[in-house]
Amino acid sequence: MEPRLNLFGSDAAVGFLKRLVAAHQPLAGSALPGAVQELVKIRASQINGCSGCLDMHVKEAVAAGETAVRLSLVAAWREATVFTEAERAALELAEEGTRLADAAGGVSDEVWARAAKHYDEDQLGVLVCLIAGINAFNRLNVMTRQPAGDYQPGMKSPLE
Repeated sequence: MEPRLNLFGSDAAVGFLKRLVAAHQPLAGSALPGAVQELVKIRASQINGCSGCLDMHVKEAVAAGETAVRLSLVAAWREATVFTEAERAALELAEEGTRLADAAGGVSDEVWARAAKHYDEDQLGVLVCLIAGINAFNRLNVMTRQPAGDYQPGMKSPLE
């Protein structure tokens, strides 16, 4: 598959992408557990059909010690017994935060309350920013049909 557009051919797009990558850097070192961050990115990317982000985040999760069983069950997390209550709350928030148009009120108070039960204000802020950010990356990749499969864990972005 060939991409529809070379985003690196546009100075404005490169400037935007650099800022989007930089915006994620403080999230990675936050108090929100890395496993939760990867699960959330994987779930949003599944919903949005973003193969590039799935390629990256599944491989990063494996490199960080995530199990194949848990990764294979992310899409069916509601029926799976391998996720903690806190992880389930984060996955639920990721789903509602990704599918904003599916609910008239966006993220429900019940979903927010379940997330707030497990995460403090700082961690909730990270979750919200993480969900918004991965959705931005998903949309860029899906619209431009960026190919997937070549990512290697720990690869540096050409934008960094």
